[in-house]
Amino acid sequence: MTIPQLKDYALPISSQLPVNKVSWPLDNRKAALLIHDMQNYFLNFWQTESSMINQVIENIIQLKKACRLFSIPVFYTAQPSKQNKKQRGLLNDMWGPGLNLHAEQQQITQLLTPQTDDIVLEKWRYSAFQRSELETILKRENKDQLIICGVYAHIGCLTTAIDAFMRDIKPFFIADALADFSQEKHLMALQHITSCCGQVMTTQTLIDQLPSTSQWNIDKLRQEIIPLFEDPDHLIGNDENLLDYGLDSVQIMSLISKWNHAGYHVDFVDMVKEPTLTHWLKLLQQGS
Repeated sequence: MTIPQLKDYALPISSQLPVNKVSWPLDNRKAALLIHDMQNYFLNFWQTESSMINQVIENIIQLKKACRLFSIPVFYTAQPSKQNKKQRGLLNDMWGPGLNLHAEQQQITQLLTPQTDDIVLEKWRYSAFQRSELETILKRENKDQLIICGVYAHIGCLTTAIDAFMRDIKPFFIADALADFSQEKHLMALQHITSCCGQVMTTQTLIDQLPSTSQWNIDKLRQEIIPLFEDPDHLIGNDENLLDYGLDSVQIMSLISKWNHAGYHVDFVDMVKEPTLTHWLKLLQQGS
């Protein structure tokens, strides 16, 4: 009646993925990231320090970092710690009281703690859309692509993907940022996605579809900064003092906030000490 004790298995790699029927291009302006049910309760069915779960968490961290760099909104689902019989409904018949018996495990795993502007949705059924504002928010923000990762691949993640498809929202199922009861069920979920409702890819494949998120380079950094200048057509040399071109402390703080928000840890003092593209690139690469 409850979730069984789970064992590690090898996460899918590119050569194991089923062939996609669709080839939707990822559009960072239209996409949202959903981190599904990564609560301690659901992760504790694996052994402590599960290497597989650690890898899934690391892949989700990389997905989130890349998404935040391009202002892709981040959603979480999390079941509440207290659910009465009516709220839980048929889940009681299938899984028993579940999280109700382990309220202390309700929190999302610490390494994936939501940030202040992430949206955490209460989870009542398999689909993240059921009894939530997910569809309303996505439509309001003109988002019609949903990147899905988390647990469990063949239950809530798969159901959410099907539900998204039925609402004309394109699901992107991230094979190595998902975990499941077994490799067999995991691969079954991937096969079902490609056969009827979505697109399957790896973490790196998705990140590579975002504009130059795989690493910082001088050209990318220059494109970030040029719009802040009064004369955006002027070519700035790699080692020129950016402050000489009118870049001020308020603009620098805005850049720092954006980059820190995306997971690149840079410091104001370090930036103004040597305000050149070359030095700032070094700080960003060191702080990633």
